[in-house]
Amino acid sequence: MTHAAIEGSPAAVAGPAPAASRSADRCTNLFGLDREQLRARFSEMGEAPYRAHQVMQWIYRRGKASFDEMSNLSRTLRSRLAAQFEIRTPELVTEQVSADGTRKWVLRLDGGNAIETVYIPEEGRATLCISSQVGCAMDCSFCATAQQGFNRNLTTAEIIAQVWFAARTLGGDFQNERVISNIVFMGMGEPLANYGAVLPAIRILLDDFGFGLSKRRVTVSTSGLVPFIDRLREDVDTALAVSLHAPNDALRDELVPINRKYPIAELLDACRRYTAGKDRKTHIVYEYVMLDGVNDQPEHARQLAKLLGGMSAKVNLIPFNPFPQTRYRRSKPEAIQAFAKILRDKHILTTTRKTRGDDIDAACGQLVGRVQSRQKNRLGGIPVVVR
Repeated sequence: MTHAAIEGSPAAVAGPAPAASRSADRCTNLFGLDREQLRARFSEMGEAPYRAHQVMQWIYRRGKASFDEMSNLSRTLRSRLAAQFEIRTPELVTEQVSADGTRKWVLRLDGGNAIETVYIPEEGRATLCISSQVGCAMDCSFCATAQQGFNRNLTTAEIIAQVWFAARTLGGDFQNERVISNIVFMGMGEPLANYGAVLPAIRILLDDFGFGLSKRRVTVSTSGLVPFIDRLREDVDTALAVSLHAPNDALRDELVPINRKYPIAELLDACRRYTAGKDRKTHIVYEYVMLDGVNDQPEHARQLAKLLGGMSAKVNLIPFNPFPQTRYRRSKPEAIQAFAKILRDKHILTTTRKTRGDDIDAACGQLVGRVQSRQKNRLGGIPVVVR
């Protein structure tokens, strides 16, 4: 696998990534500054740090993108802010809406890059799946995003802008009607490989002056970057999901290549550390994509039950979403049911994810891949994503 996407060792990631826009001629995008960073910027301007709280409330609680609307700030301050900062979302390229209400957006970033953001409404909750990288370097063999390779990390501003864009597009008023109840870092990319930008984004999502979500409603998914799991535990309290997908190292080496660097035993030790001392209700969710004839046999289920026995674990079985040129097939419903029964009989909390968006490009990264292919064809073979 390629390690270029990972921002060094934990020691090398001493703090959040700079929030300045990738374009040198643009102002700083305020979506990229968490509360402490914004307070520091106001102090540098000679303004009271509490002004940062007011600005955050206008952006995240009232959904305003214009400084002119921030009526509790002086006209002079609003002019100064407009000269130094911006509140900018990515450009919408295309939208797909499924019959089940799932929405998938392709958003264009600076430099011609594109990412996916997915909204999944369910009874009693509405989840937004956000991206943290353009492409992915983890090279998981069953993942549509991995087939596109890795381009670059997203900035904090590009991560948070997805949430703000979705809330505005869905028509919520940000303050009284919460149209998004849960955020999951399960879109394009490996979140912990972009730790310096993801950490301040999580802080904005949890901040009472930001989106104000509870720690159980923000989930970071990882393929198993052990040092950053430990770092996350120290830096912020949030839910964790682990893309396990296999119950033994030989099979996981094939499906999730990062396992060769951080094998299952080492990964599970990190997971035990992550939940140590936390509320008994705290579970790590172990994601397990169901691949026909590959990892869905009864013996695999028994191995998985033995592996997770006694841990604060919840297994989420995920029917595979096929994509063009993949060699994998979705497990048969009866195989998934039998797999789940074995786990439950061993007292492993188990759910099966409902398939969503089957009438649109459901696999993560599939829609953006189609859009890029169409644009490439129109431009005579010149790819839109610039490496």
